Amino acid sequence: MTKEPARILVVGGGYVGMYTALRLQRRLKRDLRRAREGRGGVQVVVLGPEPYMTYQPFLPEAAAGSISPRHVVVPLRRVLPHCRVVTGEARAIDHARRVATVETLATEHAGTGPVEVPYDELVLAPGSVSRALPVPGLADHGIGFKTVEEAIGLRNHVLEQLDIASSTRDPDIRAAALTFVFVGGGYAGVEALAELEDMARYACRYYHNLRPRDLKWILVEATGRILPEVGGTMGRYAVRELRRRNIDVRLETRLESCENRVAVLSDGSRHPCRTLVWTAGVKPHPVLAATDLPRDERGRLRCAATLRVDGVEHAWSAGDAAAVPDLAADEPGRECAPNAQHAVRQARVLADNLVASLRGEELKEYRHAYAGSVASLGLHKGVAHVYGRKLRGYPAWLLHRAYHLSRVPTVNRKTRILAEWTLSGLFKREIVSLGSLENPRAEFELAAGTGRHPEGP
Repeated sequence: MTKEPARILVVGGGYVGMYTALRLQRRLKRDLRRAREGRGGVQVVVLGPEPYMTYQPFLPEAAAGSISPRHVVVPLRRVLPHCRVVTGEARAIDHARRVATVETLATEHAGTGPVEVPYDELVLAPGSVSRALPVPGLADHGIGFKTVEEAIGLRNHVLEQLDIASSTRDPDIRAAALTFVFVGGGYAGVEALAELEDMARYACRYYHNLRPRDLKWILVEATGRILPEVGGTMGRYAVRELRRRNIDVRLETRLESCENRVAVLSDGSRHPCRTLVWTAGVKPHPVLAATDLPRDERGRLRCAATLRVDGVEHAWSAGDAAAVPDLAADEPGRECAPNAQHAVRQARVLADNLVASLRGEELKEYRHAYAGSVASLGLHKGVAHVYGRKLRGYPAWLLHRAYHLSRVPTVNRKTRILAEWTLSGLFKREIVSLGSLENPRAEFELAAGTGRHPEGP
């Protein structure tokens, strides 16, 4: 007689989701095998919108062409062979009934609507989404920078602007094409701008009528500093380094409007531009609002230091979606920062506590002293504040690469990235734009008489 296994539903295939499932896979080998044999045990189901985990700290290097996009992502089915991976999204969660309402690729294409998936233990780690403010024109012209698709799309877009500027005699079109506005002075905005500015400056040598000084790069930050994670001293150094490269860093400035492809800033300046990248923060995933679990004033799940949702049995969370007390902080009541350093370590404790809960053992509290932060400012340039030591320039950039390489899952991915870095040091950058990848059927539709020419109106 077949016995139903206990089901652990992991919602989210990012840092917390993947690392939690990976740890559970190691800790529950016998139980997972029993489930496959129909003898009870435990089944781990990982639900994510994509069949891969994106290592976001390397997105700027992928956008600049230093790393191949396929090496920035980790296939979930390869690293989680003993888990069931489902591509889809949770639309709502009724924890009182222990049921998640899920829409998969199959239900979406079939038009049958979401289905209910029962579970025994819930790990809710959907991460965060971009926080888009109601700025006029932002929805029409803004470009995000949170996924590998956006990173590659932005690379193609920037190179396309160089092509446009090189092939026009209209000074207004040329100026708008060569103006690049980035909103947000955190990791994503600063690193993306720095890497792409490096790439575009290099690419100018292959255009007969473009010079690096023709390009206009603007970083807009609403607060008085950038990269707050690396500390005030290193943040001020980063500003000086960017300005030395003729990058216009505007602190205490906001984007008021970007209608008609004109960026209007709160200091009164207007900048016609064809590129506006929005990296001004994130917010909790919308599915958290569609649950019956307790949330804080920012919409995150309230969690205990054990990573269990506060006051709720059989529900766990960590990472961007969770408000977790930072027991290692000097300041009482402080919460863990929503970054990869905490997320990976929280996932390990979460998985161990979930296994302990299943076995009736005592739970452990998450405690990690923050080691510091590193940030890249382009090729061979960076800033770091690690264990109280401040580094800048090449040593900081090298530390940035070494640290993040050590955090990339699987030896296979580490080896591939290291090989690419080595080869990129021996050969020239690739500066080709493959914008047609965004609409691969355009040429066939034109030939079949059902579409329009990809380069024409």
